[in-house]
Amino acid sequence: MQGILLHGEDREVTGRRVQKNDVIFLSVLFLLVLAAAGFFFLLPRQAGARVEVTVNGEVYGIYELDTEQEIPIVSEGRTTNLLVISQGRADMTEADCPDKLCVHQRAISKNNETIVCLPNRVVVRVTGSEESGLDSVAK
Repeated sequence: MQGILLHGEDREVTGRRVQKNDVIFLSVLFLLVLAAAGFFFLLPRQAGARVEVTVNGEVYGIYELDTEQEIPIVSEGRTTNLLVISQGRADMTEADCPDKLCVHQRAISKNNETIVCLPNRVVVRVTGSEESGLDSVAK
């Protein structure tokens, strides 16, 4: 009888045991993934020199990271965001948008890091002292 298993019939084993070569392969694969993660996340990035703030796609201002200051960002006659530059880092500390995702982003200080407030159309981007035109992958 095909397709029906009766009690006591021999069944084909569908699983297989983990062998030594499988363990070696998985260990090497894990080490490669760990090395790639270390390469991308642990290598230091060049610190930026200033932040460029844009509102509605137009440059609102460029501010030095080595000067401690609070920058109220005004759009359509009202203050929408507050950017604080302190200890070489820029941090969005206040926003009048409903979700406040920009306030919860970490402070930025490395080239090409950004803070974005979509409801208010505010983008803060760290730029370096020298602009090469290449992104971090092409360098």
